[in-house]
Amino acid sequence: MNLDARVLHPAASCSIPAARWQEGCLAPGHEVVPDEVPVALVYNGISHAVMLASPQDLEDFALGFSLSEAIVRQASDVRDIDVSEADEGFVVAIDIAAGAMARLKASRRARTGRTGCGLCGIESLQHFAGELAADGEHARVTPAGTPLAPAALHRAMSAMHAQQHLHHATGGAHAAGWADRDGNVLVVREDVGRHNALDKLVGALAHAGNDNAAGFAVITSRASYEMVQKAARAGIGLLAAISAPTAMAVRIADAAGVTLAGFVRDGRHVLYTHAGRLGG
Repeated sequence: MNLDARVLHPAASCSIPAARWQEGCLAPGHEVVPDEVPVALVYNGISHAVMLASPQDLEDFALGFSLSEAIVRQASDVRDIDVSEADEGFVVAIDIAAGAMARLKASRRARTGRTGCGLCGIESLQHFAGELAADGEHARVTPAGTPLAPAALHRAMSAMHAQQHLHHATGGAHAAGWADRDGNVLVVREDVGRHNALDKLVGALAHAGNDNAAGFAVITSRASYEMVQKAARAGIGLLAAISAPTAMAVRIADAAGVTLAGFVRDGRHVLYTHAGRLGG
């Protein structure tokens, strides 16, 4: 089964004048670079966040962000998503259920332009600790059955590379992919921001009604606490990163029941939590 239904926006990359130095010569020409634009997320008519993102798969981004940021508790709480282009970027109007909107209004958290800092907009350390405690109660992933073969992680990471079209064109995009238990990559989402790429993946899986306990996710970045948090909220039990995790990411993964693998490359990987999901 192929879950991928990617919508590539022509503005995801652009060609700009540049001069390339190579073999002792400076040659003028053009280079293809990834674009990032402001994307305003508007819930029931109220602007909630403005993110910088690659302008593709924005419906997936909106649904995934809503789920992974716990704005909604299930995909059915999102009733409609409408994407419109504006002079400055894109406006994504998201119609959510009344109960979800009430929770959103009650939250004291602002998420404006966050691309790499999970603490941006949280008003106090106590608020941050309370959010993590709430996740511990609601976002714990149940253990899987038969362990995965370790080779599946490397098969998926390698297969995802071939599907990173934006990255191949520009050299400047992160990817998040979903693989089945054999390591076959079924869907890939890309963005200039690693968090955005994972949100887009979560949204794509939710749009497809995917069973997120039936496979695992791979990412082309380090594993921050927030990446683990998003995976746990989406019910993803195994997150495999090409680079390192942070110590907080390891603590969150352990508490949430997520298997966290890092340095998945060159035929090796490191398991930091819940190693029982993988065979020997």
